[in-house]
Amino acid sequence: MACKISRRRLPFEALLLLLCFWAALVTGSEYMKYKDPKQPVNVRIKDLMKRMTLAEKIGQMTQIERTVASADVIKNYHIGSVLSGGGSVPAANASGETWVNMVNEFQRGALSTRLGIPMIYGIDAVHGHNNVYKATIFPHNVGLGMTRDPQLVKKIGAATALEVRATGIPYVFAPCIAVCRDPRWGRCYESYSEDPAIVKLMTEIIPGLQGDIPPGSRKGVPFVTGKYVT
Repeated sequence: MACKISRRRLPFEALLLLLCFWAALVTGSEYMKYKDPKQPVNVRIKDLMKRMTLAEKIGQMTQIERTVASADVIKNYHIGSVLSGGGSVPAANASGETWVNMVNEFQRGALSTRLGIPMIYGIDAVHGHNNVYKATIFPHNVGLGMTRDPQLVKKIGAATALEVRATGIPYVFAPCIAVCRDPRWGRCYESYSEDPAIVKLMTEIIPGLQGDIPPGSRKGVPFVTGKYVT
């Protein structure tokens, strides 16, 4: 007995699914929600987290110092962040180009991992971009606090951010929002004052570093504006 072939049309959804499956086979790639900037942030996070192994999660929570970092180390251990602490530089009197090339090389290692998660590079730019040769150096926080001028401090934050981005770095370990009342603490110079009210005023450096939050921005959502170098 011959089989009768149904001539009903495929539903549109089924046809679309078949086309997507065919496209994935042809291109050899898989659609990943976490790589799609059009997806909501929470959707992207959940999609990425469920793909990660335990080793990848541990690596992403790990920050290493520049002196032990390399593209291979970042790739092999899934490192999420690299730090230049005080005095940690790629070479003596290193140029801005040398810094950029170093950060890009580390990033190359991060992007070559299975999931291609970018690493974050941070630096101790605590009174200007102080690790970098010929950068603008400003007074330390204890000196800035004496000015009682939050708008001046905000401008210093903006100038620091510009120079940091010019060296390919997106993240600074600053400012130190501490209220030092005991000079035996070794980092008292990073405290704006022993008066909490003055320290609160000086936190205006933060929107200087990050950029002003635009009107109508969602409350509680971090904002970092772009910094353009000409």
